[in-house]
Amino acid sequence: MNYYPFHIGDYISHTSHLSDEEDLAYRRMIDLYYQSEQPFTDVYFVARRIKSTPQIVTDLLSDFFVKTEDGWRNKRADEEIEKYHAKAESARNANKAKLAKKSQLKTVLKSEPKQDATNNQEPITNNHKPNINTPEGVSDAVFKDYLEVRKTKKAKWSDTALKGLIKEAEKAGISLQEAMELCCARGWVGFKAEWIKDQYPKKQETGTSALAELFMKARGHDVKQIT
Repeated sequence: MNYYPFHIGDYISHTSHLSDEEDLAYRRMIDLYYQSEQPFTDVYFVARRIKSTPQIVTDLLSDFFVKTEDGWRNKRADEEIEKYHAKAESARNANKAKLAKKSQLKTVLKSEPKQDATNNQEPITNNHKPNINTPEGVSDAVFKDYLEVRKTKKAKWSDTALKGLIKEAEKAGISLQEAMELCCARGWVGFKAEWIKDQYPKKQETGTSALAELFMKARGHDVKQIT
């Protein structure tokens, strides 16, 4: 390890009896011990590394180190080295857990389908528009014109709108296509039977029908009654 805590008070109290040469040698021995993280086994090797004499090294080993089967050990240094490795191991485990969680999330996002597609059904995308079929009894041209009227008024076409139009056309006694034609002529988004009941009652005489009269008036034409 390249870093260790240095307690000045403890150091002074334990080394006050050392000469300057011994104090320097001990400081270098401690640095060497932390750097190698190994017990000292060769007095001459240590003396050469710290630039001191074998006698000074021997004296310092006797004062501050404990002789064991694997060499001379420093209790305080061994405790700090153990703490250092425990902290490093904890940091590595935390980092591994973080990377594993991140990798798992990427795998889930990658494997998760964007849309549920069953029975060979293609997923719906923004490029796909709902299929709008021309209602029965209405020509494609009239239905197209009617949809354009609704589009200009920003009114979406739906089954509910179709049912309402059919219901009101039946109440007015006209066909669905005639109701759509009237909407196109008037610029109506929807249709109500009451809108034409009071204004254009049915004609009893033979001639121009009330609905034909309504269409022509809606387009600005004059209507002459044929008798």
